Amino acid sequence: MNQISKNSELKNKMIMEVTEIRKYLPHRYPFLLVDRVIEFEANKRIVAIKNVTVNEPMFDGHFPATPVFPGIYIVEALAQASGILAFKSRNRTLDDGYIYYLAGTDKTKFKRSVIPGDQLRLEVEIVNLRNHWMKTSGKAYVGDELVCSSLLMCAEQKVPLIR
Repeated sequence: MNQISKNSELKNKMIMEVTEIRKYLPHRYPFLLVDRVIEFEANKRIVAIKNVTVNEPMFDGHFPATPVFPGIYIVEALAQASGILAFKSRNRTLDDGYIYYLAGTDKTKFKRSVIPGDQLRLEVEIVNLRNHWMKTSGKAYVGDELVCSSLLMCAEQKVPLIR
């Protein structure tokens, strides 16, 4: 398949771009770690993209000679994808006065380094969804290679409007 066909296929799969993502996540630069959502199935799963670029601020201090994207940022990107999944599954946005906090992780494993130029594909599936919390299974890939896996617990909290 040529590059034009691949780009057209990706555009056809794009569900949300960053301006819509900002309706679901309170994070802003430099901490908004989801660039695009390419698949979504309410109450089940989400697939999102994080483009890792060399000009991100963490690379100034996280091994400038051999930059490595910090593992905790990969886990946070999975948590942010989980938050979008929770919001969209419940037909809510930030304007409804709720937020999802990362409440815990379990069985987190890192398989390889992520470096500038990599594109993370964040795949998150709901394991358990309750009224005010959910447990998800998150996996981050570069291409077909698994780079991180984690179980994530997210808690919903009513908050004043965040805008």
